[in-house]
Amino acid sequence: MASHRKPRQRPLSGGPVRTTAATLALAGAATATALEGTSQADPRSTPAQVKSEVDRLYEEAEAATEQYNGAKEQADEAERALTGLREETARKTDQLNTARSALGTLAASQYRSGSLGTAVQLALASDPQEYLSQAAFIARAGDRNAAGITTVRRRLDEVGKLREQASGRLADLRSRQAELAGHKTVIEEKLAAAKNLLARLTAEERAAYEAGSPGGSATAPAGSAGSVPSQGGTPPPPSDGSRAARAVAFAYSAIGKPYVWGATGPGSFDCSGLTQAAWRSAGVSLPRTTYTQINAGRRVSRDQLAPGDLVFFYSGVTHVGLYIGNGQMIHAPRPGSTVRLAPIDSMPWAGASRPA
Repeated sequence: MASHRKPRQRPLSGGPVRTTAATLALAGAATATALEGTSQADPRSTPAQVKSEVDRLYEEAEAATEQYNGAKEQADEAERALTGLREETARKTDQLNTARSALGTLAASQYRSGSLGTAVQLALASDPQEYLSQAAFIARAGDRNAAGITTVRRRLDEVGKLREQASGRLADLRSRQAELAGHKTVIEEKLAAAKNLLARLTAEERAAYEAGSPGGSATAPAGSAGSVPSQGGTPPPPSDGSRAARAVAFAYSAIGKPYVWGATGPGSFDCSGLTQAAWRSAGVSLPRTTYTQINAGRRVSRDQLAPGDLVFFYSGVTHVGLYIGNGQMIHAPRPGSTVRLAPIDSMPWAGASRPA
């Protein structure tokens, strides 16, 4: 009996049921509710069930991507600040050394003349900072070393404060880097799970998924609630020379470039990276993430949309596109896709803003 039971106890080996279960368990480790209530390990899942699971994984991966983008922006800022503090510390240290050298020269002169003044005491002290903090000689009227000693003391204080600030920035940077690594793990696990699920579909089913997925090539459903009606197909890029027109023209030029999470161009983009790059080409600086871009500029209602407006989707404001008119947008949908045109009705609406 034992010999019959043993082979069945080998984990994660063999058929597609166990392989898929292992893959999806990996994604679930990052977000326990990612596939809750679905039959993700069941090979009998219908294409519609697989599509629903993959859509959810992509949406959660995009949310993690925007969190990654925000953490990366903060990490980059912390790194720039740390670099600046280190450079300033080096300059102040050079100034300190110059001041101490000048004081040492004076001390040597005093020593040769037989006078053991305060400059000599400072030069010979094993801990100049401690000596300075305990000495009361600065207030002594007529002490000709006072100016030099005051300079050394000020430089010591400056260097000490800068080193303390740099230490704090270093701790902040390491925290942001750990946060980045965590978001990266979540993204990669969810994308791997989605890829394995899609591999279970036939070529025809995958093509149908691509056409009908959020932001894909499917047309907007007729009569969608709150939709902006299309009026004659895809509008041409505006040519009025405005900043909005330049942003839209940039987005048109990016069509066909691949989605890569965390990318801001020029060869690839994620959703907020595309909108940021488009408006940057028009001379307007946008923040990096969807949840900060929605607060950049003026909020506009759906019936007031104009080309160049940023359009946002999902309850967590985790996706953004660039509106081009006639109910259409240009956006970077998800990994495995390219920058493309899509109807704004293809995803759950969250809001819109006008940068300029």
